[in-house]
This record gives sequence, structure tokens and C-alpha cells, in this order.
Amino acid sequence: MNAVAEMPSPFIFTDSAAGKVRDLIEEEGNPDLKLRVFVTGGGCSGFQYGFTFDEIVNEDDTAVEKSGVTLLIDPMSYQYLVGAEIDYVESLEGSQFTIKNPNATSTCGCGSSFSA
Repeated sequence: MNAVAEMPSPFIFTDSAAGKVRDLIEEEGNPDLKLRVFVTGGGCSGFQYGFTFDEIVNEDDTAVEKSGVTLLIDPMSYQYLVGAEIDYVESLEGSQFTIKNPNATSTCGCGSSFSA
């Protein structure tokens, strides 16, 4: 018997986030777009999150697919984001993509900056 075990995803890409990405891709009219989540230096706490759309999947990217859309994370950002939840939240304060990151030792009030 050849059973193939599916590896668990290193990230949680919520239904809400995947749905919003799908809506944004449909608005752009380019089905080749993927959501790239990355970490850069800077921000109030030392690192900050970034989001962009990308058509190119690099050889060393980690890709997570959900509901027909793809989330991409580069190797440098991977180490800071493994185990994180990427979500899209609509509230009275506004609508935005959010990251709940178990690797962050502290975050700032803006929610887009953290230290590891």
C-alpha cells in the first residue's frame, strides 16, 4: 500500500484572506497574480510585514494554495513567518490583512511591525 501523507502547511492562510485575495485578483483581471507576504527590516519594532501581488514564483519560494489562490513566502521571510496565521479582518476600525505570528516576541500598536 502506497499511502502519501500530505504535509501540514507551515502557515495558516484563512478562508477570509483567501477570499479577499481572490476578489482582488478578479478586480485586477489577471488570474496569474499571487499574494506575496514578506518581512523587511524597519518599522517600530525592528521588522515589518509587507504584502504585494506577484506573477512570478521563484524557485525557492514556499507556496500555500487555498480556494484557488496562492500565497508566496520567500526563504528569508519564511524563518520569521513559519506557524503564522495570515487573515483578512473587517471591523469598525477598517479592513486589512493581519498576521498572527507566534515567532514575534513583541509587536507595536500598528500591527504591522514586530521583533523576533
